[in-house]
Amino acid sequence: MSWGFHLILDASKCAGSTIRNNTNIIRFAKTLVQRIDMVPYGEPQVVRFGSGNKAGYTLVQLIETSNITAHFCEETNDMYLDVFSCKPFEPKDVEDVVNYYFSPLEKNSVLVERQAGKYPQLK
Repeated sequence: MSWGFHLILDASKCAGSTIRNNTNIIRFAKTLVQRIDMVPYGEPQVVRFGSGNKAGYTLVQLIETSNITAHFCEETNDMYLDVFSCKPFEPKDVEDVVNYYFSPLEKNSVLVERQAGKYPQLK
């Protein structure tokens, strides 16, 4: 029995214009929430932060079962995404939405099973 699931997905060499477009990032968040059958809590927040090699948009989307966050690194066209939910979801669905909106050349991900009192269990 687990309390929840945490998908950590790193996407490298995304199409540069896609990660620099806050409208595209907002659409991504809304589509992802629908695709993995979650309930959004408010609108996605997308703000450009940082300077130098850390500059880029950050996304926060609260969902009733936890949250979705991402940072987009403009210098390298990389994306760092976290989807955490106590409601199960399919990691493949997340990857499909990432591919559609950002066209990364490479992706690496890990799904962590979360339960307080135990070490996180890698799936």
